[in-house]
Amino acid sequence: MNMSRTIACAAALLGSLALAGCSGPKTLYQWEGYQTQVNQYFKGESKEAQLEALEADLQKIRAKNGAVPPGYHAQLGLLYSSLGKDDEMMRSFETEKALFPESASYMDFLMKNAKGGAQ
Repeated sequence: MNMSRTIACAAALLGSLALAGCSGPKTLYQWEGYQTQVNQYFKGESKEAQLEALEADLQKIRAKNGAVPPGYHAQLGLLYSSLGKDDEMMRSFETEKALFPESASYMDFLMKNAKGGAQ
């Protein structure tokens, strides 16, 4: 009787470990609808709707204390730019640059062109 109890406990433990493994690894970034919005951007869908969706998703990510993926703030900046919201565009590009230093050259390029176009 004692041996069967040990086997049952071992089986329960293995089952628990197997189920815990099913939850999958935690992702580094919280993507929400970012990829869908980038796809819609290239399809020429409504910039206002894309911006609204990305801003809403950004609030969700912040509420979870999550991390935005690379390019998220750059995409926001491009949308702000297309809608003539230059201050928000610059803030988004600066945020992207601060979060992902490897994007600095591209963000600097976009900001320089935005300033040049405004003159």
